[in-house]
Amino acid sequence: MVFDVMFLRSCSLAVRAPVQTLLRSTVRSISTSRTTGKDPDEEEKLDLDVWKTVMKTQALPESQSDPSPSALDFNRELVEMWHQAGKLVPKNITDEQLQDLAALTTKSAKKKFLKFLAIKEAHKISKKEKRENKPKPERNADGEERELRNTFLMKFWSGSMDRLQNWRAAQAMRFGQPLVYDMSYERHMTRREMENAVSQLMETEGFNRRSPDPFHLHFCGLTPGGAYHSELLKRYGAETWERMLITDTASQPVDMFRREDLVYLTADSHTVLRQFDHRKVYVVGAIVDRSIQSGISLANAKRLQLATARLPLDEHLDWDSGAKNLTLDQMMRILSTVKDTGDWKTALEFVPKRKHCGFHQMRTGKTQSVRNEFAAPKNKTDGHKRERKTWWEEEG
Repeated sequence: MVFDVMFLRSCSLAVRAPVQTLLRSTVRSISTSRTTGKDPDEEEKLDLDVWKTVMKTQALPESQSDPSPSALDFNRELVEMWHQAGKLVPKNITDEQLQDLAALTTKSAKKKFLKFLAIKEAHKISKKEKRENKPKPERNADGEERELRNTFLMKFWSGSMDRLQNWRAAQAMRFGQPLVYDMSYERHMTRREMENAVSQLMETEGFNRRSPDPFHLHFCGLTPGGAYHSELLKRYGAETWERMLITDTASQPVDMFRREDLVYLTADSHTVLRQFDHRKVYVVGAIVDRSIQSGISLANAKRLQLATARLPLDEHLDWDSGAKNLTLDQMMRILSTVKDTGDWKTALEFVPKRKHCGFHQMRTGKTQSVRNEFAAPKNKTDGHKRERKTWWEEEG
């Protein structure tokens, strides 16, 4: 019995001790919370926030190891989302165009660029539909086009015309007057301006090839693998570009010709080209500048220590407003015409009419005719007065 009583007392003491310690800890926590003015639930919240931050830092390397979507995929999804929202965006967009889109920083710039691509795509689709809807020539049983009938004229095939034009271009490469396009303006143009410049160069080459006496075209400063060279290869194709009857080189014009024979044509020059010289080699800056950065081509000509000249626009045209900058194909048309005819008035007909009010002589002639029209009614009025005076005198 004594042993049992002693065992029960020891058990009660053992149970009572942890209870007391638990009560003491709760009392201490309550007392500390009262003294600090904080709720114990808030302490649990703070501990939970710390635990979350620790877990996030531990999970961060795992999330970084996962492949994140690239900028191209993000911009492709952005274009698709805007297309579904009904905005003016292209239906098909290439990776190069997506890279150009990713380089833009503002939302308005991206909208303008996508609008430009959408309009360009719409033009291509309309041209394709026109070609498809164009009536095809009649063909015979063998599948060949039916020849003309009931005519004494022989048909001039397009292949024969191509051979004739290529022969003239080949002769120009050997005997023709050189015309240089300076292609060292890549860093001064945006992607859109570069594409526009290449389009103008294609128009330039086509007009020169169709000319009766073409120039020998030189594309100087054309860096292999550069933006200009890549865009030209993309437009023409590698095979067609290799067969082009032009001279393309990475050298500067001063490395190809004598410095005293070169004349750099720029709108910022103070020297006027009053007469076309067939012994000179004229240089045209292959740049499309929508922001109109004046003085770029003039600075390049001074750096190369070349003589400069400008077209006689003010001397023949009544210039209305705007800069006197012309496109590359307009320069080709003007120079080719003045080379063949020697008449600046005929050559400057290729200047867009929206930029000027006409030639000086034409405007003075119109002014004189207008003055005569205003002077005519005065003579009639004087004649009526004299008649009325004579009538009163007769009545008297």
